[in-house]
Amino acid sequence: MNMRQENLHHIQLSVPDMHCGGCMSKVEKALNRLNDVSSARANLSTRRVTISWKNDTLTPENLIEHLAGNGYSAQTIDDMDDLEGEQEKAGQNLLRALAVSGFAAANVMLLSVSVWAGANDVTRDLFHWISALIALPAIVYSGRVFFRSAWKALSHGHVNMDVPISLAVILAGSMSLFETMAGREQVYFDAAVTLLFFLLVGRYLDHMMRTRAQNSATQLLKIAPKTALIEDGDAERATVPVSSLVVGMKVVVLPGAIVPVDGRVITGSSELDRSLITGESLPELIKQNDFVQSGVMNLTAPLIIEVTAVGKDSFLASVIALMEAAEQHKSHYVRIADRMAAIYAPFVHITALLTFLGWLWVTQGDWQQALLVAISVLIITCPCALGLAVPVVQVVANGVLFSRGVLVKDGAALEKLAQVDSIVLDKTGTVTTGKLMLQDIDEVAADLFGIAAGLAGNSTHPLSRAVTTAADARNITVIPCDTIQEYPGQGLEGQCRGNTVRMGSQVWCGVKNDTAEDLALTASQLWIKIGDNKPVALTFVDQLRDDAKTVIESWKNQGLNITLLSGDRPASVAAVARALSLDDFVAEASPADKVDFIKNKENSGLRVLMIGDGINDAPALAAAHASMAPASASDIGRSAADTIFLGRHLAPAAFAWRVAGQAQGLIKQNFALALTYNLIAIPIAMAGLASPLMAAIAMSTSSVIVTLNALRLRYTAGRGMGL
Repeated sequence: MNMRQENLHHIQLSVPDMHCGGCMSKVEKALNRLNDVSSARANLSTRRVTISWKNDTLTPENLIEHLAGNGYSAQTIDDMDDLEGEQEKAGQNLLRALAVSGFAAANVMLLSVSVWAGANDVTRDLFHWISALIALPAIVYSGRVFFRSAWKALSHGHVNMDVPISLAVILAGSMSLFETMAGREQVYFDAAVTLLFFLLVGRYLDHMMRTRAQNSATQLLKIAPKTALIEDGDAERATVPVSSLVVGMKVVVLPGAIVPVDGRVITGSSELDRSLITGESLPELIKQNDFVQSGVMNLTAPLIIEVTAVGKDSFLASVIALMEAAEQHKSHYVRIADRMAAIYAPFVHITALLTFLGWLWVTQGDWQQALLVAISVLIITCPCALGLAVPVVQVVANGVLFSRGVLVKDGAALEKLAQVDSIVLDKTGTVTTGKLMLQDIDEVAADLFGIAAGLAGNSTHPLSRAVTTAADARNITVIPCDTIQEYPGQGLEGQCRGNTVRMGSQVWCGVKNDTAEDLALTASQLWIKIGDNKPVALTFVDQLRDDAKTVIESWKNQGLNITLLSGDRPASVAAVARALSLDDFVAEASPADKVDFIKNKENSGLRVLMIGDGINDAPALAAAHASMAPASASDIGRSAADTIFLGRHLAPAAFAWRVAGQAQGLIKQNFALALTYNLIAIPIAMAGLASPLMAAIAMSTSSVIVTLNALRLRYTAGRGMGL
């Protein structure tokens, strides 16, 4: 993706070797050192970097070459499918490496048990050689994940967590081969492959989490039309790429099509689904000289629009820009594991080196003994427990949440969710069900309702769809109507059983305003008039989620600040806020307004959880510290959110917030356990009291302890919710 704006060039590059906050920082610093680069922002979730530069002499190839010189391979992104293909390929490679190491670890461990059971001399040596034949190819194949990363780091003058891992595995395998060739009793192939297996488990889990965190802006691009139907001065029509449109052209938008550009209606009248902008499902009447934005859907009649904005100046492009900026902000969140990794890797190297030098001096140059002890130190300090501290809790927490209808997409989602102290809620589809329901249907005559369903089946209007849904649910016999016509903003008209039937607005059906029922502010009405009979009202409501009031009250009791933020009309938002006992609410908020509202809250020191469902909520979801969306949300809303909850209730969102806090407590406990293990085990290994095999067993034991601690979440999840 390469673009130019004003005097700046912009490009996004895929950098698949970014694995942690330290990598992200190094990529940004390397690019920002270039004189012509004005900014470089990396996104860890998608492993991409956005670069802006001024000079025409600097090319994408130069940037890629410069990153390669700093140890990070990069490539341009021409298509979303390219990135998805990269992620799928990386996941498959990790899975294969994990399978090979697991197979090797299981078989080498079986052979080791035979040796421990008393096999000696020729039998022992045979088992050692068989172990070597299994372990060494597995180390070469599965270890590439770590070896390549470690080599790139070392060749460019820095270290990462993969360096001590690679050293431990290579030295343990090499030393074991040497011991086997010399016919010695102790070899450590089992330690090397078991270490690889545990570490690859953590790496693969982390990869799965990151893969779920797709770039929402690119998802939004998928809904934008790629072609448009234009009309020239002779009323001839032709289909052209949207990229070829210019201001002043006339674009024809047929019913059911998405408006491809921003423009002014010059011919026609129709109803538009503007949920992209307002989040409200009820359509809006558009007539001549009204302005429309790209991304909204035309529902009822063809329109001819004069183009007023295209490309980066269009509404849809502005929403994408908002989301990209918000995601860059979110990507700079540094996880606990990344902070620990930055400290731990140098410590491991220094400890192993000092051990080797110390034993060389103590044994007066016995390099074999010194190397053996150094290997034990590397294995015993290998960050397996630290590497599993976060992923194993995430896996357990994800399992617990999944059982309660919550899906976690982002690896850092639980950590961010646990820090939340303020919640911002969208209205339609979030605290309400987002589905218009027909009220008091039992009071409507079956014949009349059958006629209403017959008319409604010829319209895509949300209220018409609600009528047909209610008819299907109650097995109402649909009475067919003829010569049906739809009049945008008014309603439907047709012939049924010799009568003219109208269904739509009050005026369309001849109802005076003062005879209309006094409806709740969240309700809508559809009137039906058969011949000269008195019009009958069908009332629809967007119902609150069953437990919305209880959940919000629970959050308030636990000290969270709650705000209702909606693009809907003030009266409708105020009515819902009153029903939920909320004093803090904002209406008629555009996507940009929502992002600004989130940023203002976070600039004041609050950590915001945004819960929303619409395309218009996506930028705010990306901007917030943490984000959630219901499963009924738009594809873009689900993509932008860290977490998704299922069903008609809001309780899963509250449950996820509570479990996130408990998971963070367990992660911190796991780090404490891992560090305590190292404080005890490292002196023992440095003193030469633990062989590499004992070190591997100790390392595996620490991993088991960390895992068992994480499993406690299954029995404590959600306690203290107050629901």
